[in-house]
Amino acid sequence: MHPPHTKPPGQFVADFFTTFTEAVVHSPEDPAELMSRFYTRDVVQVSDGVPLDWDRLVAHLRPVRRNLRAFRFEVHEAFADGDRIAARFTIHARLRKGGNVSTRVHMFAEFTPDGLLRRAEQLTRPVDPTEPETGK
Repeated sequence: MHPPHTKPPGQFVADFFTTFTEAVVHSPEDPAELMSRFYTRDVVQVSDGVPLDWDRLVAHLRPVRRNLRAFRFEVHEAFADGDRIAARFTIHARLRKGGNVSTRVHMFAEFTPDGLLRRAEQLTRPVDPTEPETGK
């Protein structure tokens, strides 16, 4: 992974999650091996108040791998302060069963100097994929 400071924060966020998700969906590699290239072993990701550690995040990848057919990350805004990034983005996904879904994410994250995700706090909500983005 590339250090966060080498790209504009919005591009770093889009590239990080796109590259990671592409590897999860298309690589036959073990999910834990994939995780090790993007996350620290002591990662904590709190999503809507639910803490996910390394093991819970790895377990989350298996259903993603089975069900995700297409995706894209639309970063609306992102700000960086050193290795910390605050971002607002939408995940657009097409699932094997369930059609298209979009999820708005507000994230505060800390990355290592070499670009691994160490900690993230996220608030999410489902959105209508045709809903226009506001607040720019």
